[in-house]
Amino acid sequence: MTKLFRYLACASLVGCLALTAATARAAGPGAVDPIKVGEINSYTGLPAFTLPYRQGWELAVAEINAAGGLLGGRPLEVVSRDDGGRPDDAVRVAGELVASERVALLAGTYFSHVGLAVADFARHNRIPFLAAEPLSDALTWSQGNRYTFRLRPSTYMQAAMLVEQAAALPAKRWVTVAPNYEYGQSAVAWFKRLLTEKRPDVTFVGEQWPALGRIEAGTTVQALAVAEPDAVFNVTFGADLAKLVREGTQRGLFAGRSVVSLLTGEPEYLEPLKDEAPAGWIVTGYPGAQLTTPEHQAFREAYRARFHEEPRLGSVVGYTTFKAIAAAITKAGSTESEAVVDALAGLTLTSPFGPVSFRALDHQATMGAFVGRVAVTDGHGTMADWHYADGAAYLPTDEQVRTLRPAAAQH
Repeated sequence: MTKLFRYLACASLVGCLALTAATARAAGPGAVDPIKVGEINSYTGLPAFTLPYRQGWELAVAEINAAGGLLGGRPLEVVSRDDGGRPDDAVRVAGELVASERVALLAGTYFSHVGLAVADFARHNRIPFLAAEPLSDALTWSQGNRYTFRLRPSTYMQAAMLVEQAAALPAKRWVTVAPNYEYGQSAVAWFKRLLTEKRPDVTFVGEQWPALGRIEAGTTVQALAVAEPDAVFNVTFGADLAKLVREGTQRGLFAGRSVVSLLTGEPEYLEPLKDEAPAGWIVTGYPGAQLTTPEHQAFREAYRARFHEEPRLGSVVGYTTFKAIAAAITKAGSTESEAVVDALAGLTLTSPFGPVSFRALDHQATMGAFVGRVAVTDGHGTMADWHYADGAAYLPTDEQVRTLRPAAAQH
């Protein structure tokens, strides 16, 4: 089958370029209808992550269709839209995908507030939604619902992974810096709670909440330094992270202090820093070129052959998201919404990181993260002394989840 790419201008999203990636239907008698998935993401808002993510799902879809498609030969077709990083636009395009394109389910989103908006749409419209990237705990807990599932480890899970490292540091006085929206607020809240549970002698002496994408790095760094901390917990990413690293380094904020940082080890955010990468920071990330497991090697070779570049974390997320969708539809034996939801609950599949399952109780996947330290090698940032933290080991107990998730959303 020939893969078609239709780039359509979004008339109502300024500057948006929406990609429809479709597999052509077989011509003539016997042609079968494709299974359509509506994919929504912030391609113009955060291309460093979402473009590798898109390439990841393109690879997955190509593999699925090359293997014969789903449900007796139906090709998988992805109808993709750009949400511009805005919840209202995400909900609007979700409505268009369901009403006009007749998609069987929704997938994607990056920013937590956007993911939460689409999750609410999924609940009201009773359509499955597999959130690929949003890390907000609310997605599967306080605002969780029957129709929403999440692939990546949540802020609670990644904070717990980092707290293991932070608790072993001699630092007692901590400051935090995080973007002032759901993801940042949740990450800081859990880091504080989990660290103080392990280390009652720790105190948090300052915090900064820059607006997402608009950090005033000099002012932020100065405010953190005034608190005279022993250590810093950072949740900024992308361009905000780059500005914080440069200002913090120039002003001496990080000298002689430990820094624990969420997401900073991901190539999307580490590579642009080049030789300015903050060596020694304890981070979550993805040391892709260093992984030697059979699952990852097979994925990496296929990705490099198709795109002539190294995969990034977004690539793994996009690939695994659509492999999970295919596995759920196959398990359900149908594209009917309730059957797909039932299939996703408890679903297990093999990812480039190994086995991943979606817990039936809260729809959180067991995908983990790599935890290590930033190092600079040949003028480029990388991860060193890393280990894989299996997400299954960092899920809260069923009893804890039942206190956090609405009873109506529990299975």
